[in-house]
Amino acid sequence: MSAIPLRGLALALLLVVLAGCSSTRTAYRFADWGIVWWVDDYVTLTEAQEASLKQDIKAFKQWHCGEELPIYSGWLAGLEADIAKGNSNRQLVRARFEELSLALDRLLVRITPTAVDLLSGLGAVQVAQLDRTMAEKHREKEEEFLSPDPEEQRQRREDRTRERVERWLGELGPEQQELIRQWNLDRGNQTEIWLEGRRRWQERLSEALGDRHREDFEPRLANLIQNSQAARGPEYQAMVQDSRTALIDLITGLLQDASPEQRRHLIQELADLRRDFRALQC
Repeated sequence: MSAIPLRGLALALLLVVLAGCSSTRTAYRFADWGIVWWVDDYVTLTEAQEASLKQDIKAFKQWHCGEELPIYSGWLAGLEADIAKGNSNRQLVRARFEELSLALDRLLVRITPTAVDLLSGLGAVQVAQLDRTMAEKHREKEEEFLSPDPEEQRQRREDRTRERVERWLGELGPEQQELIRQWNLDRGNQTEIWLEGRRRWQERLSEALGDRHREDFEPRLANLIQNSQAARGPEYQAMVQDSRTALIDLITGLLQDASPEQRRHLIQELADLRRDFRALQC
């Protein structure tokens, strides 16, 4: 989850194309308008700022459609072949996971100039508004994800995970449900660490915005976008590493326990998404 829309500018398109929903083509076609609206939900832009942002996003989406979508299609085709052959060892799952991470890295690098242009041009009133909105939305996240009852919080997280997995595999068997239950139990206070890291990142952004007219603003912002974990603190970085390993183990276990019907379901979902990619017009 992103801290504010500038990171979401990159994440939005990646999430859209990997969502696998029936409206992938429609969502992708109108992603630029959705992103502008998303940014405007944090800070009210002038007409000139909004026009400039739209042009930047249009260029970004053109690059993404022309260069990144073919890579995603190849990734999906390879994944389909792996599933069809029954290839689900941990090493292979990790390699596929790392390919997705590289895709996100490319998006973040590509979107950085847009974020620099947008944020460096904000006025004092807009920066104050952005600070207030980030604080308000952070409180909303705390209310959404933190519960006075730890068991309730754990159960809600487990339910979210199960729903996401069932979207790809269909109905889960007892062994797979147990894998998710144990994986969730092992997450501990991950939500609290994530929220604290999010707060720290927003503080670093606010500090950088206070110096947005200095020559070092661009590299400072680029570092915040492309190396956000450093700003979120060592506890967050350790959590990410642990979570990455645990997620790879979870996916490996779920695939190894998958029934033939679940594998067919997954292959069909991946094939449908790949066809959506091919149908997109850049």
